[in-house]
Amino acid sequence: MTLPRYPGYDVTKKRDTPSWDDITRKVIDERLATPEEARFFDAVEWIALRALCACIVPQGDEREPVPLPALLDAKLVKDTGDGYRDTRLPPMREAWRIGLAALDAESRARHELPFASIGKEAQNALLRDMQQGTLNHGAWRRMPPALFFSMRVLRDICGAYYSHPRAWSEIGFGGPANPRGYVRMVFDRRDPWDAVEAKPGDEARAKKENQRVR
Repeated sequence: MTLPRYPGYDVTKKRDTPSWDDITRKVIDERLATPEEARFFDAVEWIALRALCACIVPQGDEREPVPLPALLDAKLVKDTGDGYRDTRLPPMREAWRIGLAALDAESRARHELPFASIGKEAQNALLRDMQQGTLNHGAWRRMPPALFFSMRVLRDICGAYYSHPRAWSEIGFGGPANPRGYVRMVFDRRDPWDAVEAKPGDEARAKKENQRVR
């Protein structure tokens, strides 16, 4: 098992410290309370999305996983776009419905099973072909598979992962620096309220430091 870089660190302990203001607390509380059930996706799409998220961002058993399908579903419920769109792609909601249906169609054509029901190696092979733009099932409805992969799959799923406090704890990020801000801006320096990264042999010391509320 890989040891965490920031043992004992939980960014949510900053909630009631000067690191976060009321607006930050409200946003993060809402993110942590994201409903786990699908509201935008139907049951078939939800199964495919869960399998897709597990391929794009595999999560181990060491910590509670980031609920990627739920975060993406919440984004689509709100229809919160990026503020721009490649004209070769349909709007975000439509792109996701087409993309998940096409992924299942490609999997059935190749393996006679939907995407979520095939093995991990076969799933990754399909995603590599999507990334390279070599998939051509009619279910894509002229939407470029490679563009869907880069502009929607990677952007939305990875963006959802790193928007969540559990991912922040993993990478030692303190969340929005408002109102406290940053003080020590020099390379390889950290503010005293930032997470302590474990070095070889000092995991226990780092864990003790990270368990202090800052």
